[in-house]
Amino acid sequence: MTRPMTMAEKILAAHAGLDEVRPGQLVECDLDMVLANDITAPIAIRVFHELGAADVFDRDRVCLVPDHYAPNKDIKSAEQTKTMREFAHACHVTHYWEQGCAGIEHALLPERGVVGPGDLIIGADSHTCTYGALGAFSTGVGSTDAGVGMATGRAWFKVPATIRFEVEGELPAGASAKDIILHVIGMIGVDGALYQAMEFAGSTIRGLSMEGRMTISNMAIEAGGKAGLMEVDDVAREWLDGRCERPYVEYHSDPDAEYAQVIHIDAADIQPCVSWPHLPSNTHPVTESRDVRIDQAVIGSCTNGRIEDMRIAADILRGRTIADGVRCIVIPATPAVQRQCMDEGLADVFLDAGCVFSCPTCGPCLGGYMGILAAGERCVSTTNRNFVGRMGDVTSEVYLASPAVAAASAVAGHIALPSDLD
Repeated sequence: MTRPMTMAEKILAAHAGLDEVRPGQLVECDLDMVLANDITAPIAIRVFHELGAADVFDRDRVCLVPDHYAPNKDIKSAEQTKTMREFAHACHVTHYWEQGCAGIEHALLPERGVVGPGDLIIGADSHTCTYGALGAFSTGVGSTDAGVGMATGRAWFKVPATIRFEVEGELPAGASAKDIILHVIGMIGVDGALYQAMEFAGSTIRGLSMEGRMTISNMAIEAGGKAGLMEVDDVAREWLDGRCERPYVEYHSDPDAEYAQVIHIDAADIQPCVSWPHLPSNTHPVTESRDVRIDQAVIGSCTNGRIEDMRIAADILRGRTIADGVRCIVIPATPAVQRQCMDEGLADVFLDAGCVFSCPTCGPCLGGYMGILAAGERCVSTTNRNFVGRMGDVTSEVYLASPAVAAASAVAGHIALPSDLD
């Protein structure tokens, strides 16, 4: 009889061809998908060639997405994308999307059904953990591992222990999935789950949309997590129905699985909050942050650039205008979200309010472009990191927030709740 296992352990065991695994065990696993972007792929491609590989292990299991500096912002970024493009075409990579079809990778792949439950996925981008919301074990790696993965379809893993977060009850008015994960990170710290899988469960999680769940899994890395997993339920199955391009396998943690820690959270304790500079764990209630004046608001990214996020922001901005002296940049995560914004009239709401409505791109999230901060400027952003210099000058500041808070703040000119605008 095999030992009781968590979701993470079951997925790794299955892909290693083993009946069971234990935390700390080293295993070599078959991969379902290898991902890289316009920053990390050129290095991975160089490693691929240094291995003497002639072709990728499976043309349907490699995904290359130019999204960080897309559309190309300068000559160097154009060369980076050119390297990806030529490699993708030479190896007949199925999942390569150019501008016009490409979006932010961690929103695009689930939307296109490229990743699904039970998958083992590595990506040369730390927010690859997003796909854990689909019931996958998905984790970020370095470009070297991605290059080896593209050539061999295999990777080594140290089986992580799992921390289970049980979130129960109804969220207070105005609180959202973004507030749940900021609350968790504020509680355990940016290294509180270092090289551990984070498993999210409970009635509050089950009550979230898939967009909300992906927001939470996306930021598992900000607590040091190796992966951020959620079990597949009826909400997930309905969302996945007709979307996944491959049959998928559901893995559920055994009731008596062994966890490194089980943390119980009352949803009533989760308030709308913002992460002050310069760590995602530096969380403060919005009600204690109203004195923070801002120069810019960013609504988008792989964390909060999905249609649900766009609708929330538009509902607050409708009939209102951005405060004098504030810039508001709205970035839908994929072309499908962008089109939906136009079809639903959300794009008009953003433009009427005085926002910039952008094509899909990572843009300012990583300090790329389309919203770089000058010295001393402050931005409230729905992105995932607020490290020193993350979005521009080292003296600038980024405050992480939900789409509702970011939109309200853009109108108020300072960090604010939507109710403050009434």
